[in-house]
Amino acid sequence: MKSVLFSVILLLVASFTFAQEKSVKEAKSIASETNPDFNKAEQLINQALTNSETKDDANTWDVAGFIQKRINEKQMENAYLRKPYDTLKVYSSALNMCKYYLKCDELAQLPNEKGKVKNKYRKANSAAILTERPNLINGGIQFYNMNNNKEALDYFGTYIEVAQNPMFENENFLETDTVLPQVAYYASLAAAKMEDYPNILKYAPLAQNDKEVGQYAMEYISSAYKAQGDTVKWIASLKNGIEKYPNHAFFFGHLIDYYSNNNKYDEAMKFADDMLAKDPNNTFYLYVKGYLYHNTKEYDKAIEFYKKTIETDPTYAEAYSNLGLIYCLQAQDFSEQATADVNDPKYKEDQVTLKNFYEKAKPCYEKARELKPDQRDLWLNGLYRVYYNLDMGPEFEEIEKLM
Repeated sequence: MKSVLFSVILLLVASFTFAQEKSVKEAKSIASETNPDFNKAEQLINQALTNSETKDDANTWDVAGFIQKRINEKQMENAYLRKPYDTLKVYSSALNMCKYYLKCDELAQLPNEKGKVKNKYRKANSAAILTERPNLINGGIQFYNMNNNKEALDYFGTYIEVAQNPMFENENFLETDTVLPQVAYYASLAAAKMEDYPNILKYAPLAQNDKEVGQYAMEYISSAYKAQGDTVKWIASLKNGIEKYPNHAFFFGHLIDYYSNNNKYDEAMKFADDMLAKDPNNTFYLYVKGYLYHNTKEYDKAIEFYKKTIETDPTYAEAYSNLGLIYCLQAQDFSEQATADVNDPKYKEDQVTLKNFYEKAKPCYEKARELKPDQRDLWLNGLYRVYYNLDMGPEFEEIEKLM
């Protein structure tokens, strides 16, 4: 009795397998027709893609890719004949075709029972993928502009996956594809908008050597490490960014902020000195050196480097603003020790000294305002304080209104 039941089970399994294989053949036949019923073809192949009897068969994925290829061809045929066509369907069919053909190739590369690989699909499928690969960029751009970052990342990511796939190792896309770094950058940008840090770290490194976007790709790498709480890799990425893009302020600025916020001023100063040794006239490095002295309250040295910054770049508004702030801080420190007794003979002398600090601060803040009138945080509070202490009535009233 048990043997009979076992035979029945085997017959049922065989019939199920046969049915699924028949569905795959039928799906391909439908897609091959002059006027295909793509809904029916996709319904049949989708069942086979998830069925345990056919989902691991390379032919199933080959037919799935073929159906998408035919959908794409029909849409493009309409476009050629100037009939209505679905642009998004052109892109989605190209994406799905590439995914299915890549999976087909993966399965076809598995050794058979004799340990041999007989991949009859690669030549035709690789050619089809190469033909439609540019549409992966177009689709990614389309969805990115629609603010659909998940879909955009899927397109950009598949474009990159093709370049890295063994199907195309002879193409050496990672070296020859000049567009790939830009695509990788946009993939990391889409991932950044979703706070998808693993995908930022997956794609941004492929863009870090690009002349146009490399520095921004490295920004995303640093930001991803920071967001993940990996301080060691974050600091290392900032240092790498400085070495690779020394004129891009992001890396140096964030590194100095890290040192400052953690009271590691000695390390910060050493790093600033190392960078200045390589580029003595770099305005940002000079500014940061002044900023570090500023934070350690070594005001005379801070003034020296802020002035050097301005000498090197007379339009550096932040240096003017901070120089004005230093003079105000010196005024504040002096006022705490100055005599407040108007009858004291030293009172008048102290008031002159105090006023002198604000006189020095005044042109600094005014220059910052002239250079960046819209960036009020650089000069508004400073001028309010200066004009008040210098008894400049009309000027003070104008600033007070802005406050």
